[in-house]
Amino acid sequence: MGQNLKSGERLRPVDLARGHGLSTQAIRNYEEAGILPAADRTPHGYRTYAPLHARALDAFLALVPGHGHRTATAIMRAVNEGAVDEAFRLIDESHAQLLDDRRTLRAVENALRDLVPAGAVPAAGDTFIGPLAEQLGIRPATLRAWERAGLVQPRRDRLTGYRVYDAAAVRDARLTSQLRRGGYLLEQIAPLLTQVRSAGGLEPLEAALRTWRDRLSSRARSLLTGAAGLEAYLRADG
Repeated sequence: MGQNLKSGERLRPVDLARGHGLSTQAIRNYEEAGILPAADRTPHGYRTYAPLHARALDAFLALVPGHGHRTATAIMRAVNEGAVDEAFRLIDESHAQLLDDRRTLRAVENALRDLVPAGAVPAAGDTFIGPLAEQLGIRPATLRAWERAGLVQPRRDRLTGYRVYDAAAVRDARLTSQLRRGGYLLEQIAPLLTQVRSAGGLEPLEAALRTWRDRLSSRARSLLTGAAGLEAYLRADG
């Protein structure tokens, strides 16, 4: 990359920093991290940058919203080291993760849509392991396994010691059942149930799902913006 830095406008660290709303220390840090190509030095040892450095900084700042700081740094470092295929691999991983997140969202939406209405369980919402297992078409041992995994949280009756599933535990069991039928592993289901609990139930979760969907769309657009920024940098260096 250094061969393109010998001609054109010379930029001081402060010029590069001000043009991007950053501090000069941030510019130095980015260079040391490999986000920017190495700067030229004056006879007195001062850093000087070129328009190509500004393009590199533009590309990095465009990559961060979609990929995150760590991956964006790795992408820029790979490009600046001439390992462009590695940079493309990292970009592919981010897109694959986004696709996986979309599939997870769809699975949750489908599971919620397929849940038996709340009116199908007793008004009090309390039931025992046998009847609940029968309703779900599974064995009691499966419910106990889900409990050990933290997916279903029944309370214990103080007199009998029997597991008692209240409305929230029944909801979690039904949601777990739907997701398991969709092929999801227990460790993949756990964070989804955390979302349900933190939202306070299924109805508030609808708003959370809309927010989740909007975030995925925003991230998809950010990935496109990042790709455009990186392509401009690669063309400038070409």
